[in-house]
Amino acid sequence: MTSAAEVLLVDDNPADSDLTCEVLTGGREQLQVRMVSDGVEAFAYLHHLGKYSGAALPDLILLDLNLPRRDGRAVLADIKQNASLRKIPVVVFTTSQAAQDIARSYELGANSYVTKPGNLRDFVSAVKSLEEFWLRFATLPVEENHD
Repeated sequence: MTSAAEVLLVDDNPADSDLTCEVLTGGREQLQVRMVSDGVEAFAYLHHLGKYSGAALPDLILLDLNLPRRDGRAVLADIKQNASLRKIPVVVFTTSQAAQDIARSYELGANSYVTKPGNLRDFVSAVKSLEEFWLRFATLPVEENHD
């Protein structure tokens, strides 16, 4: 990538957010991690509303499901139904192992579903693996400038 990759982390758990951000920014890639803690903020960020009017669209979204004010399923549905957002890969990164959450996330268009590991070593490994796959190996669509 020619510029720093942008990751939007949507998670209401401060410990998970801080650790995920630390792992992502401590990697080899230059990353900008933006964090929001609920679904309403995620919607505002992605639609450039209010204080997010100048926010860059992310290259990757890590999305928790169980969020306050607007849950992750609603955020995911909005992203995948919006022409300007739907190409952004969304990884559901959540504690839920419920079969219905997994199935519904894929029905709504999630690009992958990863259950947060319960121990530190596996959590760090999962985040590093997500970064490596989505930002280093996966070929993602490039936005064309129509200026």
